Amino acid sequence: MSILANKDTRVVIQGGQAGVNAARRMAEFCYLIKRPLNVEAFVYPPDAGKANEIPYGSGLLAIPIYKTIAEATKHHSTINTSLVYIGADRAMKGGMEALDDSHIKVVSMITEGVPEKDAKILGFHARKLGKVFNGPSSIGIISAGSCRLGVIGGAFDNLVLSKLYREGSFGVITKSGGLSNEIIWICSQFADGITTAIGIGGDAYPGTDYVNYLEMFENDLQTKAVVIVGEMGGDLEERAAEWYGAKKRRVKLIGVVSGFCQESLPKGMKFGHAGAKEGMKGEGSARSKSDALKKAGAIVPATFGALGPAIKETYQELLKSGQVKEIVEPVTLPKLPKTVEEAMKADEVIVAPLIRTTISDDRGDEPCYDGYPASELINKGYEIPHVIGLLWDKRLISEQEAEIIKRIMMLSADHGPCVSGAYATILAACAGIGLSQAVAAGLIMIGPRFGGAVTDAGRWFKYAVDNKMNVDEFLAYMKKNVGPVPGIGHRVKSLRNPDKRVKELVGYVKNLSIKTPCLDFALQVEQVTAAKKDNLILNVDGTMAAVLVDLGFPIDSLNGFFILSRTIGLIGHWVDQKRQDSRLIRLFDYLVNYAAPKRREVPPLK
Repeated sequence: MSILANKDTRVVIQGGQAGVNAARRMAEFCYLIKRPLNVEAFVYPPDAGKANEIPYGSGLLAIPIYKTIAEATKHHSTINTSLVYIGADRAMKGGMEALDDSHIKVVSMITEGVPEKDAKILGFHARKLGKVFNGPSSIGIISAGSCRLGVIGGAFDNLVLSKLYREGSFGVITKSGGLSNEIIWICSQFADGITTAIGIGGDAYPGTDYVNYLEMFENDLQTKAVVIVGEMGGDLEERAAEWYGAKKRRVKLIGVVSGFCQESLPKGMKFGHAGAKEGMKGEGSARSKSDALKKAGAIVPATFGALGPAIKETYQELLKSGQVKEIVEPVTLPKLPKTVEEAMKADEVIVAPLIRTTISDDRGDEPCYDGYPASELINKGYEIPHVIGLLWDKRLISEQEAEIIKRIMMLSADHGPCVSGAYATILAACAGIGLSQAVAAGLIMIGPRFGGAVTDAGRWFKYAVDNKMNVDEFLAYMKKNVGPVPGIGHRVKSLRNPDKRVKELVGYVKNLSIKTPCLDFALQVEQVTAAKKDNLILNVDGTMAAVLVDLGFPIDSLNGFFILSRTIGLIGHWVDQKRQDSRLIRLFDYLVNYAAPKRREVPPLK
């Protein structure tokens, strides 16, 4: 048997991520004892209507999330227990909601820092309703072979080492969450293990004290002995001693109390838990508690280290008297399936990669770009153009190349509010659209007519150079097979009104001692096309393309330079409109040529 938590326990968890983590631990225990997951629902209003995926064995279970306890118990009528993982400022409201639901009989609150007044109210309300309120600050409750509420018991390996897959004979009640796992393990090593272990929490006013749980253990015939772990402060241990000494009890009581160090320290100090505070006159001291337990007939080891032997001696007496029998352990136990990462590390599985990357790796302490740690690049003077070279072309570009890229980005960062990309971003900003979506709207405009000419210009200039074409051959080929030459022509700029961005970039590159076959060819093309029409000049897209091809960048990466640099401008336009608190834009009628038919009568429907 067990108390509070058993095979019929069905759980709703109130709270967010902490509650999800608890459900995962509970699922591990259910998998160990070969029982279905006992968590049926979550209550977390921000995610109501969704589901949390909880690993169970090698699969995933979708557990629904509800807005209220009432909704959860309406859809899952077998729910009888609630675990509260809600912040301290809202924990009382959540606890009261659970206690007031007729389906729920046990509420265990994990929340720390709950005000003492709230804890008292919750405990009083539970007793009035004939229900159990455990906590606050409880690590949970676990019944070996039956049920786990919360993370008590530790990781999966510890569940197995502590033999929690089957019942033992010892009950455990502790204030400390960490010590609860320790005592469970000690009971499994020096005796046959536990029936139920309960963490009541270390607050000054727990919802349920030692005496209530000792009564339950006394009535549980499977439990032959109970281990309680106390500490200085309060009077829970004295009340337990009074209960135990009031009459002959069936269960044996083993008690250990921490805090004897207080005798060497100033009175009134608090240790760890909110309730672990000896009074100024010595009331609630570890020694007085231990003496009270001894006087009541409990077994009280002299030190914590002597607890294991005391449990072992008690167990041997139970064996001799025939109250318990030696347990034959199962030959095999369930093992938690390994994750893919664990199995790969142990060389137990081959996994076909979903994608392959050759440019970056962020699995260590920091990202590495083509093998170079980001922080080292910074500290050795490299800049953003060098990172572009590593990620786009897998090479550390030279200082000259980095300067060219920097100039390209600066010259093409923006082209005013009227170009399609900027205009789309401005429209989105004025419509109240967020930064990322508004900038994305502008980037969508980049194509063969706006910005996209960079890649196409680079492709065809390179084609001409690679095939050793002269300008006339190239223009004839383009006219026959492609169409207008990408990178040539501008709506506003011309020979009489040259694009200073092009002049700046060409002038800088030509002054460097580097070979520029594509740029030279593009300038030769401009001489021929501009002679035919003065606006058929080499534009900034074509100049960027030719220079970047000469630097050795892949053709398909060229548009990326325009996208990257123009993003700077698009962000600027979005921020500018937000700064002005701009309103929604609607086109004026005079900007539209309404060429549709004039208003006319709709004919009868035939």
